[in-house]
Amino acid sequence: MSTVPSYFKDFLSNIRLSTNQVNDLKSGHMTLRRRLEADKTLSNIIVSTFLQGSYRRSTAVKPKNGNKSDVDIIVVTKLDSEEYTPEKALNIFVPFLEKHYKDKYRIQGRSIGISLSYVDLDIVPTSAPSESEIGILQDKAIISEYTIEEFQQNLLVKSLDNFLVKSAYNIFCKSDSEQEWKSDPLLIPDREAEEWDKTHPLEQIRWTVEKNKSCNTHYINVVKALKWWRKIQCPDIKHPKSYPFEHFIGDCCPNGITSVAEGIVLTLENIALDHPSKPFLADRGVPEHDVFARITEDEYSNFYDAVCGAAKIAREAFDCEDLYDSVCKWRELFGTEFPPAPEPTKSNSSTGFSTRTEKSIAIPEGRFA
Repeated sequence: MSTVPSYFKDFLSNIRLSTNQVNDLKSGHMTLRRRLEADKTLSNIIVSTFLQGSYRRSTAVKPKNGNKSDVDIIVVTKLDSEEYTPEKALNIFVPFLEKHYKDKYRIQGRSIGISLSYVDLDIVPTSAPSESEIGILQDKAIISEYTIEEFQQNLLVKSLDNFLVKSAYNIFCKSDSEQEWKSDPLLIPDREAEEWDKTHPLEQIRWTVEKNKSCNTHYINVVKALKWWRKIQCPDIKHPKSYPFEHFIGDCCPNGITSVAEGIVLTLENIALDHPSKPFLADRGVPEHDVFARITEDEYSNFYDAVCGAAKIAREAFDCEDLYDSVCKWRELFGTEFPPAPEPTKSNSSTGFSTRTEKSIAIPEGRFA
């Protein structure tokens, strides 16, 4: 009979972006980046373009309810934040957008959204970096189309060219003490606040790589699984979602986990036990920023209640000694994308397993109504 790891493998395969969706993302962002670099006006102010967001970090899951996949593109420019207001910086892209994406774009608070029939793109312009940063931001590993998962797989089989492998290793795959580089945050335009704000997408990527290594490569799959749980079980809870939720998972998922199932259980329990009230989450690379700053106490309380309920179900699934009952519990948490187990018969009803011998952690009472 199949084991729990095989069920999780199939589940993760079911919720990841499909090959067609990945191809659509690549087609959309590669076409956009080529057009930006070929534009007579913009090419003179663009230092580099690179991918960020959940797609780049390999933490994206497939969209639901007719939504499209999306990808974020950082556009590093030579624009001086002292000379250009955020609105003026964003408006520089309008002629380009009118030419290539007429009636398909919208100027947002901190970015430019482009909605195509098959994919959503998000352009995030940044102001001029220091001279010392330019080399990092033009590095092959930074500007490549590869995701974290692809980098790690290719580094293992060494299927990338030697220069890119070495570059990727130096930039993304060394520990803090071994790094050969140190980049500074970038500045992005915030039209609503009428100021340039700090962001550090490279540190978010580097941190994710390091965390995934510390979790025996299970971390990014824990994130995907919990994002799927939130998507299907908490559709009416507005926040946290997207990156803030991913960041919270990263803070609460312990290092050294030996399976995705263990990571899910311990992450949910750590949130339930350690964060009954809304925490301050220091942004990667910009520690003065609170990732949860825009989430209200009521929104967090609703989310926390959902997490406590999920933690109870996950622990029951993890500690259950009967395979069929365990899989049913996981399906209660993750829905029908988690594959079902064969119903027990006389010949297999005695088949069981023990996933953990430690006692279950007590979750706060009264949070499961």
